[in-house]
Amino acid sequence: MTLERPPSFQFDWAHLFSGFGGIYLANAIVAFLFSASAPVAIILTASQQGSLTEADIASWLFGCFFINGVISLVFCLVYRQPLVFFWTIPGTVLVGQALDHLSFAQAIGAYHAAGALMLVLGLSGWIRKCMSRLPMPIVMAMVAGVFLQFALNLIFAIRDDAMIAAPMTAVFLLLSVVARLGRMIPPVIGALAVGALAIVILGAFDLREPLVFGLARPNLYRPEFSWAAMVELVLPLTITVLAAQNAQGFVVLEAAGHKPPVNAVTAACGLGSLIAALVGTVSTCLTGPVSAIISSAGDRDKHYVAGVMVALFALLFGIFAPLVTRLMLATPKAFIATLAGLALLRVLERAFAVSFKGGFTLGATVCFLVTVANVPILSIGAPFWAVLIGLAVSWALERSDFKPLTGQAPTA
Repeated sequence: MTLERPPSFQFDWAHLFSGFGGIYLANAIVAFLFSASAPVAIILTASQQGSLTEADIASWLFGCFFINGVISLVFCLVYRQPLVFFWTIPGTVLVGQALDHLSFAQAIGAYHAAGALMLVLGLSGWIRKCMSRLPMPIVMAMVAGVFLQFALNLIFAIRDDAMIAAPMTAVFLLLSVVARLGRMIPPVIGALAVGALAIVILGAFDLREPLVFGLARPNLYRPEFSWAAMVELVLPLTITVLAAQNAQGFVVLEAAGHKPPVNAVTAACGLGSLIAALVGTVSTCLTGPVSAIISSAGDRDKHYVAGVMVALFALLFGIFAPLVTRLMLATPKAFIATLAGLALLRVLERAFAVSFKGGFTLGATVCFLVTVANVPILSIGAPFWAVLIGLAVSWALERSDFKPLTGQAPTA
């Protein structure tokens, strides 16, 4: 096995507790609010596509926060780095589309298979080699095609419910343009606050059932291993975790002076995905945006303290997942659509930038178009076929672009 060794299993508790405050606490709060706002809205959108029950959603959120919070806490303390794990947002979008024609049990079966694959890649040390051979422009074109609908839903929300969506978008843009304000209040958090205020003023909060301050009772699901679900979801889920999410987190942490344990993180994502799948939760990943926030300021050797606090917040959130779920379901659809769309704007921008800059541009274009068309073939969703067709087009017409990946141009 090739798992990286932690520096030591013993550390200075006084050093840990000395960071429970100041900039580390502030960064932890902002990072957690980011995770508990727009990404949760994306889960709600995906669950609505699959017509999941409130109990299903609460169980999903429990796994997202509690199980991943435990993993985060362990990794932050053992490796003394800000290694925070949550769930794959692109994967959630993919699952939402798949639930249009797959059952929830079939999707959960794909979670298990993807988790097992990631665990093997992490334990074997193959992950670096696999990632180096994958044409990122084509994969990111698929991501861009999937995320495009969220951006369009943002426009539709402004059209259909401007009293909520327009102020949220305006504040998001203001905080994005005025960097000084944006550093104090992240744009997504500002949009969340303004949207909540608009809902209160308009009386748009539709709480049909009373709030119950009970603890989480996650469901245990029996997976169904469907060939269609395996083909459609396993590889895309694995790719989004390893290439779209973990890779971003690694780059952010390395830029902050850390040396993240790539193999150990990959193995943890696999094991975490297997455990989280038991309660219906999509695959685990190392989070890039949260890593960027908690490693943005302060002493490098105390960044892990902010990660510990984010993990503790996540544990608390997971315990009260039913309460949070009911509150989120009572909010207007325009609020959820706007929050999700704004949160994914930068991701969509980066996906387009990676897809159509450099090599594989024709394959990426075809992949994007097939994804947007969203026509399933043999009951397998469009994202899988999009990547396959994009690779075939590049293989036929952009063969020289494979040379940097393989060291030589492929032959027929």
